[in-house]
Amino acid sequence: MSTINVGEGFSFPKKFWESDYQELFPPELIKLLKNLHERLNPERLRLLEARKVRQGHYDKGEVPEFLDRNSEAVKGSWKVAPIPRELLCRRVEITGPVNSAKMVINMLSRNEKGERADMAMLDFEDSMKPSFQNVLDGYKNVILAVPGRLTYFTEEKKYQLNPNDMAYVMVRCRGLHLNESNIKINGEEISAGLLDLAVCFFHTARQYRLQNKTPKYYVPKCEHYLEARWWNNLFVELERATKFPIGTLRATFLIETLPATFQVEEILYELRDHAVGLNVGRWDKIFSDIKVLRNHPERIMADRSSINMERSWMENYAKRVIKICHSRGAFAMGGMSAFTPGKSPELRLEQTQKVSADKRREAQWGHDGCWVSHPYFIGVAMTAFKNENQLKETLPDFDKYSDILPRSEGPHTMNGLRTNVRVGIAYMHGWMKDIGCVAFDNLMEDLATLEISRAQTWQWLHHQITLDDGVQVTKGLVASVFADEFQKILEEMKAETSENRHRELFVELEEARDMALRVFTQDELSDFLTTTSEPVEF
Repeated sequence: MSTINVGEGFSFPKKFWESDYQELFPPELIKLLKNLHERLNPERLRLLEARKVRQGHYDKGEVPEFLDRNSEAVKGSWKVAPIPRELLCRRVEITGPVNSAKMVINMLSRNEKGERADMAMLDFEDSMKPSFQNVLDGYKNVILAVPGRLTYFTEEKKYQLNPNDMAYVMVRCRGLHLNESNIKINGEEISAGLLDLAVCFFHTARQYRLQNKTPKYYVPKCEHYLEARWWNNLFVELERATKFPIGTLRATFLIETLPATFQVEEILYELRDHAVGLNVGRWDKIFSDIKVLRNHPERIMADRSSINMERSWMENYAKRVIKICHSRGAFAMGGMSAFTPGKSPELRLEQTQKVSADKRREAQWGHDGCWVSHPYFIGVAMTAFKNENQLKETLPDFDKYSDILPRSEGPHTMNGLRTNVRVGIAYMHGWMKDIGCVAFDNLMEDLATLEISRAQTWQWLHHQITLDDGVQVTKGLVASVFADEFQKILEEMKAETSENRHRELFVELEEARDMALRVFTQDELSDFLTTTSEPVEF
């Protein structure tokens, strides 16, 4: 993509600069981004290198461990800064891709039953493919959503926000590991998360303050307390540069990597001036469990559909987050219900019962709220959380140093392998269309759930495990399952597609199948789909 220099050492794609996206990057913001990059990127690169070193140790048989139990983070009497009033009630948060104006409006508004989430997390990460077009559209949507001015028109309907009756806006930026390859400073790609945070804060912080509200963010994929320190330094630099008091920006971090589960208190300590809570990101956590322990034959993970919060290590991880957060005055948010409404009343009833049971369990444990991925389930999730929050629930009988290492418990089945393959094909089909989350088999499959399927298939193949029915997982078996599921998905989609699109659909799914097969069976497991060496275009 052709680029132009739009500031001293600041390069930008020419075709986007010569459009109305240019208004997103005034000279003051370009200067701010340049300064932030120069100050903070060297340390970010060191932190990413440290991740590789730690993974090298895990690949040789080591496992993550708890840190010093006598540190100030553990033994000190500190608390997080007082939580702003509007963040004291977060019973249900709905999430979705920030680049879709229609979806953003629907997340922030009441559903057909008149139910509304407390918060809407507008996502630059797992549910959005990070093409530059999507990123820039996301910035525009955030800027218009904060004051309630976002609209979207179709021939049949006008979608618009009610500024006096909408969920609070939260933004999830991209993780530490991602670069934004389309913007370079002195020839070096800028941090994607830094970019998301700085652009959104620069354009909306004053609007928040005019409304007497708080700029609210989610940060994903943290693995170490030193990474949390880096993010906190970014928050401080942003606030100072824009002349806002320290602590203006408030953040919730996802505890969704295996290494981070061992450093919950240390991470929260680093963020204490800006943190309002932590979130139990269950799906990315399952992916991280597999990825971190990928070379451990004694910890080969079971079918992805069987790994839930009732598994002992998952329950202990959630309760560890709750106990630590509440003892420090911070929220402990529950996980995502990934259902999309089924087509039949019977299926929707079954889904509703599962969501209800899941959310009631989270509330009983002491979570302050939870996530849903579809407006249909807001009401049932809300019903589980009776109180504004549960900050007083400190789990006095739970040991925060309980076992949180994943265990190799069954099942390992052919159906599990088929599920992984189906998700791979369907997700890649959406990815090729610039979509980062797809409704498939009555679930919302985003990058996190795709990564579980990718990593699990790789792990089973790498260790050539024998499934419960006696069949060994080999490249030949995986290829044959891809061929079978390709045909099934093709027939299923053809039944819902006009006949003149069938040939085009065949070509699309064939390409999606081939791409998924490559990334699922590559010799080395890449850390993320978005950083794989395979061609996954942005």
